[in-house]
Amino acid sequence: MTKKRRHRRNNVNATQKATLNKDAAGSEEVGDRLSKLPNDILLNILERVDTLDAIRTCILSKRMMKLCTELSQFFLSCSSIPGHNVRTNSEYVRTNSAVAHVTDNILSTKSPEITISKLKIRFILMQPDCYTIGKSVARTMATQKVGAAEFEIITEKIHKKCSPADLLDHAKQFNDFFSACLDAFAGLKRLWLRNMRFGESDIPNILSTCKLLESLHLTNCDSGMNSVVQLEHAKLTELEVKYGKFEIVELTCLPKLQRVSYKGWFNSHKGPLYFGFVPQLSKLRLTKIGTRPTRTLELSQLLDNVPHIGNLHLDFQSEK
Repeated sequence: MTKKRRHRRNNVNATQKATLNKDAAGSEEVGDRLSKLPNDILLNILERVDTLDAIRTCILSKRMMKLCTELSQFFLSCSSIPGHNVRTNSEYVRTNSAVAHVTDNILSTKSPEITISKLKIRFILMQPDCYTIGKSVARTMATQKVGAAEFEIITEKIHKKCSPADLLDHAKQFNDFFSACLDAFAGLKRLWLRNMRFGESDIPNILSTCKLLESLHLTNCDSGMNSVVQLEHAKLTELEVKYGKFEIVELTCLPKLQRVSYKGWFNSHKGPLYFGFVPQLSKLRLTKIGTRPTRTLELSQLLDNVPHIGNLHLDFQSEK
């Protein structure tokens, strides 16, 4: 090889090496971009996603792992665990146990100096996991400031597979859980229940205990065929009822109530709702399939005692 060719080859190798070094440096800079963000921005990002996803992200960096104890918003859900849609007992147990364990671990290690602005937990009504969650939340409420806490409680059986006996059993399981964790329920702002058939006094008892409650969702819940439930609460602002066999839901005294939604009420001789003292009610949403057996809904009678409705949505899901 001539001296001239050898010099040219060395120049090419030097250029390639410089290019590779430059690309490596650029890749390192791009890959490190997230961890270089300030803590307040990282926390803002982490609090916008599911808490379990946030934890998985933080594990990748020692610096970010420390941020887990500084989170102020938490959303822990059985939907975040792989296999939550599998309808087998073993998967249910594994899923709920994971949610309970993570909830207890996070809340017990969190810095008490940081206020929890939002805490939402979606879990299956199964022992002993629901008790673990309830006791953990109660301890947290007793030692730390919690702005808004929410329970969304799912049953093992979906509604299509629930017999009347199953609905009664779900309500009994819930009442046992409720009685064992009164301090946790007393601090809730939102509560969503599914697939339960309560006793006559159970729902009023829940409302009297959950004194801070602002939002109540009842899906496929009632107190028996053609039952009547009377609701009274000082702070409730939102009520959503879906299906169930209530003959009528009486909104007896709800001075802060602003929004009501009722979907698929049971056919009865009375209207689906009775409005007592609801001075701030402004939004009403009624949804039901219109069929011939359906009793005519007289809006003038239904809303006779309501001072003002600013937003009325009617959806009868047919041309009738």
